[in-house]
Amino acid sequence: MGGMKTATISPPLSDPLQHQPAAGDSSPVILAVRNLTKTYASGLQALKGINLEIRRGEIFALLGPNGAGKTTLISIICGIVTASEGSVSADGHDVATDYRRARMKIGLVPQELATNSFETVYDSVAFSRGVYGRAPNRVFLEQVLRDLSLWERRDARIMTLSGGMKRRVMIAKALSHEPQILFLDEPSAGVDVELRRDMWTLVRRLRASGVTIILTTHYIQEAEEMADRIGVISNGELILVDGKAQLMKKLGRRQLTLQLREPLTSIPAALDPWRLELRDQGRVIDYRFDTSDAGAGVPTLLQRLAELGIAYVDLNTQQSSLEEIFVRLVHAPGAQADAGAAADTAPGAAAGAHR
Repeated sequence: MGGMKTATISPPLSDPLQHQPAAGDSSPVILAVRNLTKTYASGLQALKGINLEIRRGEIFALLGPNGAGKTTLISIICGIVTASEGSVSADGHDVATDYRRARMKIGLVPQELATNSFETVYDSVAFSRGVYGRAPNRVFLEQVLRDLSLWERRDARIMTLSGGMKRRVMIAKALSHEPQILFLDEPSAGVDVELRRDMWTLVRRLRASGVTIILTTHYIQEAEEMADRIGVISNGELILVDGKAQLMKKLGRRQLTLQLREPLTSIPAALDPWRLELRDQGRVIDYRFDTSDAGAGVPTLLQRLAELGIAYVDLNTQQSSLEEIFVRLVHAPGAQADAGAAADTAPGAAAGAHR
């Protein structure tokens, strides 16, 4: 399977804005979710008062464990599921009362491959464009197919394609009507490394053209690499929304590791305030502290070690990954309360997240 060509997808005809916002900027809101609740007939409350604003031109990652409410939220925004309470607007159009215009603004790449296997690639993509009321535009569709390395296979029946190529067709169908908001639901599930890399190259180009990208993923490393902001949903509640850098700073942890010259049998009582951990037969000391704790007493710790005659031959520091923060938020007791406190201290937290 060949790599993507370097041609660039044209920006949406209805919105030629070339904009790539920095994280935390004041770009216009393109997607607004207000007090959204979903309760199924069984009594299951899948969503509990979700409030969320997505800015034009950003990449937003929605993270959460299985059953957290991610798919329900996306389905309501895309008009597949009806909300019990609350509202959603896409570029100013309510998805319930002005659903035709709202849905023209949104493209969805679902996790599951679902298309007519007997259709050709081009016919399938052209049909999706027509479903949204868009006039035929062969030039635009050719550009989309070329960017996805599908143009040479445009006359092939979808049943003859590999799984990776079928995934590309799903992306082309989602882009066919020139949406301004693109949902990628677990886009890397079951795809090979090459397609994953090419897909993220395309995502960056789409964002540069003004398209807003919202992705859900279990590959948290991708969210850490790609996203401008991150939202964490758990048990139907949006427990945190923040910029990636701010999230890492507020909720991340660091570890200072000291390789000692001579082993210790135990940590001296004078070092108790730092809650150090001794390992590797007394040859290594670990000190863990919150990233938000500026300094965290490291200089004082090193000075106290010198005063006690404890010499070290090497030291290094490590910072927790987004995956570690995510696991703490979702599973650790009290972590959600800490996240709420952190969100409350962030500018615009009330507009960005609501518990």
